[in-house]
Amino acid sequence: MKSQIDDSDQKSRAREDFRRRESKTFEWEILPPKDESGSRRTSASLEPLFRWLALIMDDFLHFPGTKLRFGVDPIIGLLPGIGDVASAIISAVALVHATRYGLPKILLTRMAMNILINELVGVIPGLGDAFSFWFKSNVRNYELLQRYSATPVQSRKGDWIFVIAVLSLLFVIVCAGLIVTVLVLQWIGRFVFNR
Repeated sequence: MKSQIDDSDQKSRAREDFRRRESKTFEWEILPPKDESGSRRTSASLEPLFRWLALIMDDFLHFPGTKLRFGVDPIIGLLPGIGDVASAIISAVALVHATRYGLPKILLTRMAMNILINELVGVIPGLGDAFSFWFKSNVRNYELLQRYSATPVQSRKGDWIFVIAVLSLLFVIVCAGLIVTVLVLQWIGRFVFNR
């Protein structure tokens, strides 16, 4: 009799475990969930993203025999308009993640300014690529994040409004850069083919 009770207890526990496993639902998110645990852990969870971005975009390659390093950013910047837009979008995605994790406005402002400066000068053919080679906005943003992790501060809802405004401004600048690039290429095409 005791074995029957033990068997029925085991079966009921097994059914309960099965129901618990089956009742779990999975939520899919485009962005990772916001880290509510604290600023030090938040900046630590963002550091791999910013380190990877700084490495790939600004420090991936080096000139042999020198200490000069560069990344994909100045290389893709050689494509008129498209390269600068791609670089700005990649950096803006990192900025959105930084906002999602609750970084303060002043840090987001400085990161956004690095992206905007790189984009504004980057739309100038030739000079913009040389500037990207020197300026390295993603490395600067990674260094800002590292400095912030020593003295963290929590952000508020106003940060989202700020980032949306900065991203809108960045979008306008990118569109203006594309228009200028198309006009310059048309002018070069007329100059070359009408001679």
